[in-house]
Amino acid sequence: MKYAFTLFFILAMVSTADGAGEFVSYEVEGKPYEGYFISPSADAPLVLLIHDWDGLTDYEVKRANMLAKMGYTVFAADLFGAGVRPTEVQDKRQHTGELYQDRAKMRALIQAALATAESKGGNVHNGVAMGYCFGGAAVLEFARSGANMKGFVTFHGGLSTPAGQDYSKTKGKLLILHGTADKNVTMDQFAKLAVELEEAGVSHEMITYGGAPHAFTVFGQERYREDADKKSWKRFSEFLTETLD
Repeated sequence: MKYAFTLFFILAMVSTADGAGEFVSYEVEGKPYEGYFISPSADAPLVLLIHDWDGLTDYEVKRANMLAKMGYTVFAADLFGAGVRPTEVQDKRQHTGELYQDRAKMRALIQAALATAESKGGNVHNGVAMGYCFGGAAVLEFARSGANMKGFVTFHGGLSTPAGQDYSKTKGKLLILHGTADKNVTMDQFAKLAVELEEAGVSHEMITYGGAPHAFTVFGQERYREDADKKSWKRFSEFLTETLD
């Protein structure tokens, strides 16, 4: 099935301790979605940020604001729908599972978010896509689609390649930041991805952090690991500088 999207915007300005941005409402296949946009300047490079399995929350807004302070325009996408921010594990699995089963829809939603970012002034020709956990898996899906981004970055993201897919169309560089102690996404999957990327000739860098479990970057959570979070963020920051004009 081919998905189409239309865009309309309802803007809500917000201010936080980390910066100021706006929530942007848009439609995909007649369904409302709500992302978050922030930009320090008209010519800033773009980072497209994809959320974890609990949807677009304060965590992604905080990360977007951190990136804006570093000089990047950021659009934090919404892949679940406006107001859909699941808190129960069963609901989180339902929403992510639906998209894992409909990869065409997942790609269309990310493309719609990118189009929304462009309509707000984001430079989609000088951009990187990044994501956390489920968002990392979505970013790799976008990379395999042949999306015209300069880079794709995952933090403790899903790494498995669906049957029938490969990285032959991937255009940008990949940076994979992973926890060696991740029991959700194993080191076997990490190694398998490395082989796939090498065989496809995709420029990539893959780093694991000892003792870091799944979701090691999520502030305030039991699985948060400050050392791995700071090291991975530093490498991500360097990657952005190396990759974007």
